[in-house]
This record gives sequence, structure tokens and C-alpha cells, in this order.
Amino acid sequence: MGNFHGVLTAESPDNPTVLAERERLFAEVLTEIVGTDHVPVDGHFFDDLGADSMVMARFCARVRKRPDLPSVSMPDVYKHPTIRSLAGALAATTAPAPQPTTALAEHERQFTEILTDIIGTDHVPADSHFFDDLGADSMVMARFCARVRKHPDLPSVAMPDVYKHPTIRSLTAAVTTTPAPQPTTTLAEHERQFTEILTDIIGTDHVPVDSHFFDDLGADSMVMARFCARVRKHPDLPSVAMPDVYKHPTIRSLTAALTTTETDRNPTSSSQPATPAALIEPPKQRRFGRSVLCGALQLLFLLGYPALTAAVWVAGFNWVSTSPNLVGVYVRSVAFGSAIFLGLCAVPILVKWVLIGRWKPQEIRVWSLAYVRFWLVKTLIQRNPMMLFVGSPLYALYLRALGAKIGRGAVIFSRNLPVCTDLLSIGDGAVIRKDSFFNGYQAHDGVIRTGAVTIGNDAIVGEATVLDIGTSLGDGAQLGHSSALHAGQAIPAGERWVGSPAQRGEKTNQMAVTARDVGKARRVVFSTVQLGNLLLLGLPLTFGLADFALPRLPEFGPLLDSAPVSLTTWTFFRDALVVSAVVFFGALLVGLVLVGTVPRVLNLFIKPDEVYPLYGFHYWVHRAITRTTNIRFYTTLFGGTSYIIYYLRWLGYSLRGVRQTGSNFGEMVKHDTPFLSAAGSGTMVADGLSIINADFSSTSFRLSRASIGPDNFLGNMIAYPPQSKAGDNCLLATKVMVPLDGKVREGVGLLGAPSFEIPRSVMRDKQLDVSSEDELRRGLRAKTIHNTVSMTLFLLVRWTFFWSVTVVYLAAINLLNPLGALALAIALATAVVIVFTVVYNVLVDRLFRPLQALVPQGCSIYNRAFWRHERFWKVSSLTYVLAFNGTPLKNVIWRLLGMRVGRRVFDDGLRVPERTFTTIGDDCTLNADTIVQCHSQEDGGFKSDRIAIGAGCTLGVGAFVHYGVTTGDGAVLATSSFLMKGEEVPPNARWGGNPATEMREHPGDLPVRQISIDDNRTVLVRGG
Repeated sequence: MGNFHGVLTAESPDNPTVLAERERLFAEVLTEIVGTDHVPVDGHFFDDLGADSMVMARFCARVRKRPDLPSVSMPDVYKHPTIRSLAGALAATTAPAPQPTTALAEHERQFTEILTDIIGTDHVPADSHFFDDLGADSMVMARFCARVRKHPDLPSVAMPDVYKHPTIRSLTAAVTTTPAPQPTTTLAEHERQFTEILTDIIGTDHVPVDSHFFDDLGADSMVMARFCARVRKHPDLPSVAMPDVYKHPTIRSLTAALTTTETDRNPTSSSQPATPAALIEPPKQRRFGRSVLCGALQLLFLLGYPALTAAVWVAGFNWVSTSPNLVGVYVRSVAFGSAIFLGLCAVPILVKWVLIGRWKPQEIRVWSLAYVRFWLVKTLIQRNPMMLFVGSPLYALYLRALGAKIGRGAVIFSRNLPVCTDLLSIGDGAVIRKDSFFNGYQAHDGVIRTGAVTIGNDAIVGEATVLDIGTSLGDGAQLGHSSALHAGQAIPAGERWVGSPAQRGEKTNQMAVTARDVGKARRVVFSTVQLGNLLLLGLPLTFGLADFALPRLPEFGPLLDSAPVSLTTWTFFRDALVVSAVVFFGALLVGLVLVGTVPRVLNLFIKPDEVYPLYGFHYWVHRAITRTTNIRFYTTLFGGTSYIIYYLRWLGYSLRGVRQTGSNFGEMVKHDTPFLSAAGSGTMVADGLSIINADFSSTSFRLSRASIGPDNFLGNMIAYPPQSKAGDNCLLATKVMVPLDGKVREGVGLLGAPSFEIPRSVMRDKQLDVSSEDELRRGLRAKTIHNTVSMTLFLLVRWTFFWSVTVVYLAAINLLNPLGALALAIALATAVVIVFTVVYNVLVDRLFRPLQALVPQGCSIYNRAFWRHERFWKVSSLTYVLAFNGTPLKNVIWRLLGMRVGRRVFDDGLRVPERTFTTIGDDCTLNADTIVQCHSQEDGGFKSDRIAIGAGCTLGVGAFVHYGVTTGDGAVLATSSFLMKGEEVPPNARWGGNPATEMREHPGDLPVRQISIDDNRTVLVRGG
């Protein structure tokens, strides 16, 4: 059986003595890990021995350190869950030439020493299974892998190796390779040419082949990056990347390593595409003064633009309210509403064409003036009223006005608006589903890179996907849900790819909805009705209520009177308190009634599994149901408590007979329709669930029932489609790609994209569960009481904020309205409210911060420590922080929230639930929608630990970092990757995938022509 390195095991399958010896050695390894006297060779690792994934990962790593044993990985363990079946399966593989005994023995010895030190025992048998025998888990083995990678004399080990070769002996045999000797002439010639190139770059007469690039020759990363680029221009030389330079820092070692691997490198097949890695370049200097200037300009815009908009609204309201009759008010409301709507939509278009012109593939240094222009356009594009028309022909029309090439009949359901629109090409009839990212840019090492994204005719981009720059889908191609195209990947016409990075996948056709005849007239009528609803009904109704209702309320009269009210009197604050209470709690109760009644009436017009044409009455009904039942405030209020079950039932979820756990659903759950969403009894869901009920073609849609089976546990950030093949009693890990093909999975865990099976649960986590029904009832009752107090505090904190904002606006009105400067008063108050929002939420965070629980070994969800941590989640807020994406101001806010953030960090959309557990090093680059999460919940257990991101690291778009992770300086985590708990990424390594592992491909330039732009508009051509 092949391992992660392409090495095969060595023993003959026909030798019973070898099999018996291997069983014995496996049993020794596992016995030592588990800590028992004996392990039956027919005992099931998980069911009989009670091992968990962390124990088996330790077993795999221990086996891989044994040169006399075949390498074992976790997939092998899951497939052959006894020592006998595992030994037999591994013996049936092809064997390579035996490794030198001395190298194998030395590697085995060192592997044993490292694992012994990590586990804290006196001895680790070379044949003991990491998980079953030694009791290790995935976090322990991740630490082992990281420790091994710090030894230059040992072969690199990754978690897939551990899972596949779960003993020291088998692991050692698998990862210890002896390359065939290369022809002396080839080595000597490559060595000579490398020396000539480096000599020319450094400017010396001679470079010794055994001199260390950095320590002896004094080179830096920029010099070596030039060396790599120069080498890549020689077709007769093997390609060199910066990771190669760091790993083999002399000409002799570099030549030997690359000349060895070059002959073994096979062309990438279409079914298993190589992931083009982003170019690893010398870090761009980010000066402190430049970031201060950039931040000042951004702050001016963040305060000024909303203030100006508010002033215009007030001026318009004054004009509308001066009309002598109701008809005049309506006419003026329509006129002003139309003008302000068109203005807000036109400003981003105008600014984009004036400041940018047409987007081109280029590089923009962070914090430069060129970046300020980029950020300004990005912010305006992503914050405008056209977000209301996602999934409408108006949305496509708006993107065309921004320069995008949108084909006829193309439909976009994602609210993540692209920024570099001129580089976006979407073919006729293409469909981009919700929660997809196709920004047209990425950030890497302090540089913004823009690049093309091309989607062919009739192509489909699934839900929760990421398209990096330089990617494309051919005509009729499909990218499955929860998948990603890394930079440079291309899906051929007619193929369906899945996973992260994507590869040719299963045969399931995502275009499962029958097309309908939707003509131009239908699109025009629907768009016209949408605009009419907003401009002829929505805005006039808003102005009418403001003009006639509010001034007539007893509490509003004195406050809005032309004579100023003393701000030092109790009356002013009392009236503001009454006003805020009436509006806040009144809106809360009215909204709660509406979300449970209006959608039920609308749902009478929708039939499950019926195919409806787009842009008609049924489509409007579906959109109305989706929007009115996905209100984040209520899921935050009720999520993580016993009350979430009743709220979701009120919305329309099918949850009858569900066993109450007190944490059945988290605070982030959404759906296409609640009336076709269901979950079985005993199921628990963490944050980030997106239930997919709607299937779309470019002309039609269909709503189907999506049911989560009983006794399931769903991790974070999962898109759950109605065609799911996850059955009863499954564990769906964080960011897993829910399978759509094959048999229905039951009683297993699913991890990764594409997903593979792992154990459903492990003994260590089972120990965190309650032991009896009586204990469960007592714990649930106490948790409900504690959560009720948390909900009360949540409402109190939000109401206090709303009251404070009310005071600010009314105070400004009373001070300046008598002077005839009402618009100026509202503008100043808006700027003050923005600053106050940050200050208030920071104070709230500091007040509740001590409630966080740091429990690496875990605790039950019925433990008070977990309840306190839940209270911190519920009461604190992060929504306002995202408004500062892409600014140095966000780093300041993170520090105020307790996170250790280095200098010159570029943060384009990071989310961190536990700020005080997180450390971000200097010069890091954090892309949009990245998550650093210092906790995990699985079934009835909760764990948390610290995360440390080294200096100069880059996290790609949509990357997810789990708790207990440490990354070395300069490490890169690729787009939409999931870095599992406890991993230690070496310095300057590039990791990617779901789950993330070290990426073996050599980095290279993206297949686009890039232009580097600095502050002086100097253009430096890069690429071909």
C-alpha cells in the first residue's frame, strides 16, 4: 500500500512468519500506547479497545518510526480496524527495495525518542499502534510531526503518514527512502550551472558548493528568490522554489535533492490536478508611516461617508415633510427615494472608473496610495443598495456597469460581491450559488494580487465555494459545494470537480433542475416590480411613518421640539430611555410574531419538489420566505440554548421528538426555507450550518427537503444539501464536504473535502458525556437557567447600546436643530456613533472576557466552565469589527479586544471567537473570510486551546485554523484549507487542502501577466 510519499511497504504477502511477527509488533506498539498488558489481535480498535482518533494517530506515527514495519495511516486504521486485518492488508502491497538497515534503525531510534518525550513515558515500543496501543490522539501526533520536521536529518512526516502507518516501525520504513544514484555528469552539470547563476546574482568570483546560502554567503530571501526565478528560466535545469532553498541551503544539497526528484516527477493527470502554489517571494516592506497615512485616510472615509449619507437623508426628509398633504408627501418620497437610491448605486461605479479604470492583473503593495484606491472601490462596491437584488437580473446588470462580462441568463446568488470586476467573465446560463467567493484578488505577503476568474457557459459554481485568481470553469463544468479552485486551477468543459483543492469528482450532476422557458420580458417585468416595491412602496412608507407617526408620540414631542431641552435633566434621559425601550423591545416582539406568521402564509403557495421558473411569483415568495426567516438577531439570542428548538419550530423546522440537549443548534444557522428543514432526535449542530433546500438552474428552481438524521453531530461551517448521503449517527467534521454519492453513511465520522470516513466518536470524548439520565436532567436544568441569564444580559447589553445611540442623536438634534443645522447634527452624531460602537463593544468584551474557559483536555457542555464561555460568545459582538476589514485600524481593535497582534498585519476579513487565546505575528497577511477558532465542540464535549500564527504567515481566502495550532514564520495556508487541531506548520512551509497537509508541488508564477504598482505608479512587468 502506498503512503503519502509514494513509498510502498516491504514484506512479502506470502510469508506467514512475517505476518505473525508484524502482528506481534503492532500489538506491542498499541499495548504501550493504550497502557494495557495485552491487546487482542482481533480486538476492534474503537469498539473493543476504546481507542479514539488521537490514540490511533499516535499509533500510526509510532509505526512509521519503525523501519521494520509497513507504514500505516488513519485511512488504513479505519478500513482495517483490528491488528490482524491491518497486518494482512499492509502485507498485501507491493514492496520496494529494502532500505539500508543503518538508516532505518537510526530513524526509528530518533522517532522513538521524540514520541517518548511528547507522550511522557519511559519507553515506546516500535510496533505499538499510536492510537490503539499508546493512547495518542491527533493533537499529540500533530505535535510529533512538527517536532520531526524540525530535525533536518529526519524525513518529513505529515498526519496522513501517521494515519496510514500508525507504528514507529512502519512509519520509518515508509518515509525513509533511498533515491537511486543519479548520473555523475547530470549532478555535476546542475551543480556547475547553479553555481554560475548564484555567483552572477551575488556578484562574487566564486561560490563554494557547500556554503550555506544565508549563514555563509550572507544572502537573503530576496537574493534567493531572484536565484529561483533565474533557474526557472533555464529549461535544462530542475525548477527551484524558495521552500527548496530553505530545506536544502547549499548548492550541493539543493542539486542532489532536485536532481533526484526531477526524474520522479510525473505530469499531473486531469483527475488529480496539481495545485499551483502561490509564488513565495521576499517580503514587501510595509513602512509604519505608510500604514498610518493609509489608516488615517480610511478612517476619514469610514466616518465621513456614512455621516454625509445621513445628512443627505435628513435633508431629504425635511423636504418631504414640508409637503402640505399626504399626496405631496408620497410624491416627494418617491422622488427623493429614487434619487438617493440611484446616487448610492452610482457612486461605486463612478469612483471605480475614475480611480481605477479597468482592472488588470497586477500587484498592489498594502498600505500604499494605490492600495487606498483599491480599498475605497472595494468598500463602496460591497456596501451599496444593490445587495438587496442578489439573484435578480438587476444584480447582473450592476456588475456589467462595473466592468464585468456577464453572459445572457447568468444568475448570481452569492452576496460576496467581486471586486476586480473587469477580470470576471461569466458565460451564458452560468449559475453561481450562495456563499461563494470569486473576488478577483488575493493577498499574499503584504501584496494584493489581482487576477482573472472565468466561468464558462452553463457552468455551475456550488454553495460555499472559493474561486481563487487565475481559475476557470469550462462550458458546462461544475464545482461542487464546499470546494475550492486554487490559483491557476482550471476545470475542463463538461467535468465536475470537488474538494479543496478541487479534483475530478463523483458523477453526481449538480444541474438536477429541469430548465424552464424564461424570456427577456419576464426578467424585465420582475426587475421592474422589484424596483417598484422599493421605490414606490418601501421608501414612501418609511418616510410616511417618520413624518406622521414619530412626532406624534408623547415621548418624541419634547425631544424633537424646536426649543432645546436641557441635557442635564433627568427628563431628557428618561424620555430617551422610554423611546429606546419602546422601539427596541417593540420591534423585537413584533418581529418575532412576523417571522412565524407571514412566512407560513407565503409557504402555502410553494410545493416541495415542484420546479418553478425564475423571476415569477413563486420565486418572489421563495425570496421573501428566505429573507424573513433568516434574521441573525434571533438565532444569536436563542442559539446555544434550550430555546433554539422552540424558535426553529416556530419558524417551521420539523423538530418533533427531538431530544433536548441545551445545545442542539448554535448561534449561526440558516436555510433556504424552514418548512423543508428537519433534524433528528439527539442531533447537535455547532455554528455555521447552512441548510441548502433550493436547487437552481439558470431559468428555474426547486425546493426540496433537507433532513439531518438522528444522533448526528455537525461541526462548524457546513453546507448541508438535500441529497446528503450522511445518515443516522454520523459526525460531520468542521468544513466537511457532505457526500452526495455512494451508499448512505451511518455510524461513522466524515472529514475533509472530498470527505472520507473516520470513527464516529472516541473513548476520550465519550468520557466528557454525562453518565446517566438523572445527571443529564440536572445538568440540562442548570444549563437552561444559566443560559436564560445569558440571554437577559444579551438583551440588556443591546438595549443599553440602542439607548446610548438614541441619546447621542437626540442630543445632537436638540443642540443644533434650533440653529437650523439638523443635517449637520445628524452627520456629526453618525460619526460619533461609529466611534462609540467600537468603544462600547470593547468595554463589553473586557467585562465578560474573564468568562472564557481554556480547557485543552476538554469538559462537558454541562460544566459551568462551558456555560460561562457560552455567555462570553453571546454577549460579545464581532460584527462591527468586520467594518474595518483591510485597514490597520482593525489591528488596533483586535489589541483592544485582548488579541496579541504583531506589527504591519494585513487583515482583510479575519474572524476570531476567542481573541485572548490567539497570537498573530508581525507582517502576517489574512485574507477574506478566514477563521481562527480556539475551540471545538463534539457531541457533549467542549475543548479549547491557544493558537499562534508566526510572523510573515499568509492565510488564504476561506481558510480555517482550529485550536492548538502553531505555524512557523513565513508559512502559507492555501485557499479554503482546514488546518486541524494541534498541527504545527514548519517555517516557510506551504500547506493546503481539507484537511491541510504540506503541499508537495513547487510554487510557480500564475499563468497571468502581472503588473506591480507602487506609490509612484511605477509598473514592473512580471510573468509572461
